[in-house]
Amino acid sequence: MTNILIVDDEARMLNLIELFLKPHGYSCVKVNNGHEAIQRIKKQEFDLVLLDIMMPEMSGWETCEKIRSFQTLPIIMLTARDTKADLIKGLELGADDYLTKPFDEDVLLAKIKAVLRRHRNEFQTADSHLLTRGGFSLDYQSYTLKHGEKQITLTMKEFKLLEALMKKPERVFTRQQLLVMVWDSSFETEIRTVDSHIRNLRDKLRSAAFPIDDHLATVWGIGYQWKV
Repeated sequence: MTNILIVDDEARMLNLIELFLKPHGYSCVKVNNGHEAIQRIKKQEFDLVLLDIMMPEMSGWETCEKIRSFQTLPIIMLTARDTKADLIKGLELGADDYLTKPFDEDVLLAKIKAVLRRHRNEFQTADSHLLTRGGFSLDYQSYTLKHGEKQITLTMKEFKLLEALMKKPERVFTRQQLLVMVWDSSFETEIRTVDSHIRNLRDKLRSAAFPIDDHLATVWGIGYQWKV
């Protein structure tokens, strides 16, 4: 059974989400603050966290950051705020997805299934020297990229950038996140470095596999993702 930790300071919302999820085979643990959520995660194994942002004492932002310091389980942020700045902040802190209240039951279920599927796919390929997405294969032993039998020459930065995106398909990464992951830097003046590497990668992917759908997608105003 899939175990989900629901974190929200409103008892009504905790009960409503549990009511949505239980008929679909999800086991739910409910807590009303970030401190208790962190303690539960340290003691019990969960498959996913549904985390409210606007909580007293410890906000969802801080809770997400603390969880990410010791655990990689998927996190979906729940919030009544729907600004782009909030979305970017959640992604930068390590959230896997974002859902605005009030939400539809079917949308919640779809997001949970999609995030769990991506997370499980990532671990299924973790022990292999090949990471395959959309007909492209990254080889960790030779540090090469192939489409079918055609080999694509990449620089090490391009390889690492593509690896970050392909490991978590459909997840949106901000430019700042990619700078930290690939270049170990987060200076705003270097944002265009990510953009130029993405352009080079697109050219190489298209030249090797034209005509194809563009897997390397831009999410305007936020960053990039690998679309399946």
